[in-house]
Amino acid sequence: MSFVQVEKKGNYAILTLDRGKSNPLNQAFINELSATLLEIENESSIKGLVISGKENFFSAGLDLIEMSQFSRNEYINFWKDFSKFLITISKFPKPLVAAITGHSPAGGCIIGICCDYRVMAKGNYKIGLNEIPVGIIVPKGIMALYSRCIGERLAYQYLMEGKLMDGNHAHSIGLVDELAEPDFVLEAAERKLMQYLSFNQNAWKQTKLNLKASVLQNLDFSDDTSMELSANQWFSEECQTGIAKLLEGLKKNKT
Repeated sequence: MSFVQVEKKGNYAILTLDRGKSNPLNQAFINELSATLLEIENESSIKGLVISGKENFFSAGLDLIEMSQFSRNEYINFWKDFSKFLITISKFPKPLVAAITGHSPAGGCIIGICCDYRVMAKGNYKIGLNEIPVGIIVPKGIMALYSRCIGERLAYQYLMEGKLMDGNHAHSIGLVDELAEPDFVLEAAERKLMQYLSFNQNAWKQTKLNLKASVLQNLDFSDDTSMELSANQWFSEECQTGIAKLLEGLKKNKT
């Protein structure tokens, strides 16, 4: 089953996240995203890409329901694949714009901050990185990505608080670059992409990679020590109790 839909429009493409109502990120979804990005990177006729979500949701982040069933080895393998995905999307050499169509916490926000420009829907939608309240250790590479958008001091503070914010606040600190009415988010993202595509693409590509070089150095958190620390935290009694309460709350909200 495919969780990614790609539509080619002239010299660029639109990649739509398509997994359920809220696009939760599981291992199969992440791996398909990585493979699709590499295919588009190697497709010479596609010069740029917009990543879009669904109405009310860009992505709800990691699929905690599925992750709660992981064995220790499955958990470690998931994070290794997620690390590979972050490297793939961050190194994507072509112009990449996020059309954030709704809520975008945690993993959804991470996809957004890997892009070159972010357009977010106006409304009562939340974005940010709330890993710590969930009980997930934040890798330093994600701190580097966040800092590149909002500055090191705010990134440190907001990560430690697990802060989620609305679009107006996110726009005021540079987490998102533009706000648009929900029906026009994709249109605004395409317009920005067209501006990028009007530039000399070799100069644009090389400059992008130069500017992101320091961030890219920190994105591989797949080493055994990092994975063991993360797994120890995830499978601790305190963390598992907290996750169970969180999932119970999610189930009540659905009903």
